[in-house]
Amino acid sequence: MPDTTTVTGGVSDTRRTLGTRTLEAGEATVATISRVYPTTVDDLWNACTDPERLPRWFLPVSGELVVGGKYQLQGNANGTVERCDAPHSFAATWEFGGEVSWIEVTLTPEGDAARLTLEHIAHVDDERWSQYGPGAVGVGWDLSLIGLAQHIATGESVDPAAAEAWSMSPEGIVVVTAASEAWGEASIARGTPADAARAAAARTTAFYTGQPEPE
Repeated sequence: MPDTTTVTGGVSDTRRTLGTRTLEAGEATVATISRVYPTTVDDLWNACTDPERLPRWFLPVSGELVVGGKYQLQGNANGTVERCDAPHSFAATWEFGGEVSWIEVTLTPEGDAARLTLEHIAHVDDERWSQYGPGAVGVGWDLSLIGLAQHIATGESVDPAAAEAWSMSPEGIVVVTAASEAWGEASIARGTPADAARAAAARTTAFYTGQPEPE
């Protein structure tokens, strides 16, 4: 179960923004999440790219983690590594559920710590966006970065089953709700009507916590 201080402080300190990017196939939405970790850029890079370490906070990965190599996250996305500038940044396709999007991860020093910035770039499904908004993608990354924070803080592995159970506990529901609402506010800042954005955020919270969706 995550440390309460690590989780609650991280949720409030995490930056979340929405933007756009023009790709060959048209305009795409960019959901950006950013968080500072009390470690070095080199250590954070290792945590994010070492196939022996990734399962300790994220998911087991197979394949070749080199430019042009294909990867598979166990039970989740797969894709191709498109760019790598160790220990500063990498980019890859994110293929899941028959859809292709892209992720770009950048690590930068920030005082005695290191900041991780993740951009998830996708062509938006209007129906899904109307129902869940950016939290459909964003909250999943929030929870992953919470796991990374716990791993960095303790050096220990995060038990996926325990993490999933925690997200449905009273404390976990508070954290997921806060993250969903923060993505809702980012959606409002981008121009989504407030009522629609907050309703979508509530449905996202219900999805991640196993609660009934609000009517």
